[in-house]
Amino acid sequence: MSSPPQSFQGSSPAAALARRRSQFTYRNLSQMASYNTSCPLRVVAHVDLDCFYAQAEMVRLGVAEDQPLAVQQWQGLIAVNYPARAFGIGRMCTATEAKKLCPSLIAQHVATWREGDDTWAYRPDAADSIATDKVSLDPYRLESRRILAVIKEHLPAHLQKVEKAGIDEVFLDLSAHVHAVLLERFPELAGPPPDGDPSAQLPIPPISALDWQADALVDLDDEHGEFDDPDWDDVAILVGSEIVRNIRAAIRDKLRYTCAGGIARNKLLSKLGSAHKKPNQQTVIRNRAVRHFLSGFKFTKFRNLGGKLGEQVSQTFNTESVQDLLAVSAEQLKLKLGDDTGVWVYNTMRGIDTSEVNPRTQIKSMLSAKSFRPSISTVEQATRWLRIFVADIFARLVEEGVLENKRRPKTINLHYRHGSQTRSRQSVIPQGRSLDEETLYGLARTLMNQIIQEGQVWPCSNLSLSVGGFEDAISGNMGIDSFLLKGDEAQARALAPRARLEDEVSGPSHPAEKRRRVDDGGIQRFFTKRETPPSLGSSDAVAKDNGGETLGSRGPDAESGTTADLNGSSVPVPDEGSATQANDQETGAGVHLCAQCGARMESPDALQSHQDWHFAKELQEREERGTLVFGNQPSASAASPQPGGRKPGPAASKRPGRPKKTERGQQKLSFG
Repeated sequence: MSSPPQSFQGSSPAAALARRRSQFTYRNLSQMASYNTSCPLRVVAHVDLDCFYAQAEMVRLGVAEDQPLAVQQWQGLIAVNYPARAFGIGRMCTATEAKKLCPSLIAQHVATWREGDDTWAYRPDAADSIATDKVSLDPYRLESRRILAVIKEHLPAHLQKVEKAGIDEVFLDLSAHVHAVLLERFPELAGPPPDGDPSAQLPIPPISALDWQADALVDLDDEHGEFDDPDWDDVAILVGSEIVRNIRAAIRDKLRYTCAGGIARNKLLSKLGSAHKKPNQQTVIRNRAVRHFLSGFKFTKFRNLGGKLGEQVSQTFNTESVQDLLAVSAEQLKLKLGDDTGVWVYNTMRGIDTSEVNPRTQIKSMLSAKSFRPSISTVEQATRWLRIFVADIFARLVEEGVLENKRRPKTINLHYRHGSQTRSRQSVIPQGRSLDEETLYGLARTLMNQIIQEGQVWPCSNLSLSVGGFEDAISGNMGIDSFLLKGDEAQARALAPRARLEDEVSGPSHPAEKRRRVDDGGIQRFFTKRETPPSLGSSDAVAKDNGGETLGSRGPDAESGTTADLNGSSVPVPDEGSATQANDQETGAGVHLCAQCGARMESPDALQSHQDWHFAKELQEREERGTLVFGNQPSASAASPQPGGRKPGPAASKRPGRPKKTERGQQKLSFG
């Protein structure tokens, strides 16, 4: 861009050079490109949707913007738009009270899942159906995804650092984006620092005034005045405000949503700024205005100071005012609150926050639950609710990228309340294949059957299903099936090394003799004993955590036929035969389940090969832990002294019995 935009009102370059130099250095400028959280030129924005749930219903229904509307959940209100607030309606009102205050109010009930249905819907009788319905927030999640997509469309693909802080708010670290714009608008910044010294001060900006357009600009304190020439932090904040203004306009034009924005040097200030002038405005907090801006706040309105910590600070210093707390020294705060907390409170009162805008902020678990009034008392009812829970959770898993194999959970948990007793069961989610809704439903049914088999479970007052242990998928990995060869291809692959070995020994004139085919079993035929894995349906194989321990595994109570549930209480172990029969019914004919990981195989041969993989992997893990696999005694080479009377080195003593190298003709398999 050859000429400065209209938002800059320039002065002559000669006049600019005659003035003092900037307080910021070339190092500060370069820090912007790397999103350095301590950079004094940092630019962070917070974009917050206005009354999001209410706006989503207004857009869906196509009602006028001045129409009073509230979002209803049962008999309460969870969102109220600004026209309705003018009538004194708030979220503490009931739907009946709100109607009395504003007869023209649209009270739109949230969408619900209904027992027996397989999807959520908007229902006219939802408010009276609390016994059979469950709230669904899916419509708002879908709109949130559309809004986030628009935001990202208006940021350079390589300069996006966006943190979704909630369903209706995002943080944007615009530092690198603003840095690129500054270099484009002010070419003098693109050159190297004088004498190559990054600590050299930048030239003063060649402008005498900034045009903030429609921004709500926080006033400066007595020490600073608008007559002062701007420095590069002011210019950077201005560029950030232009970016946010364009993003808000795009959301308005494309999706009909209004939102507020806050632009400042960090997350703390930008979030306070977005709430400062709602609705549909943006507030700019320049570095010179931070102290004046914060002095009018109660610190209990700050993030992390609205709960017990805020109450402790308030009681300790007998105030909730930021202005009062600014007079307290860091040493006093550390003495009363502890070193770390004292320093954090001291910095927070001054608007200092180096927390990162984290685009990888990801959820750790998903929960779908329902409290029953009245309680349910049949398996059929519980099963129908499991179907609803699974559909609810899977819709959110799609948002996390489960269909693209980006992220997926490792465990599934079922919690069940009968009277004052809560029971829990957990299972692993099979890996190595795509995760779909039916797989989750089958696992949930299995967990439910385990609880029901214990007896004395009705009536049920609360049921919840959750998934957790999320992990990012490893790109480029192949499933186990890709390592398993069948038929002629497998036979040819197995015989190839032997043929090469015989060719080396006997020469080309002596072809290898035909080998006798071994038909009895897989890799385990080389070992004297094979451990039988537990049945898939038994409590022993319900779930394994990261350390390999089985949740609900047999312990000291194994002889008595009981095992410990997640709450530590003893419960009966289901009969292995009945569990196996149940699994056969679940999977159907022609499908063979792996008892260790739940993978489904199409034939007994495929299952045998898959189990060989588990067995070989277990052997390797034992070997890596130092367990003797191929014998109980160390090898002679490991135990005997080395030539010259030297003893074996530390590496040899740490791994007794492990062959030093693979013998000729053999091949070491990698199962990691």
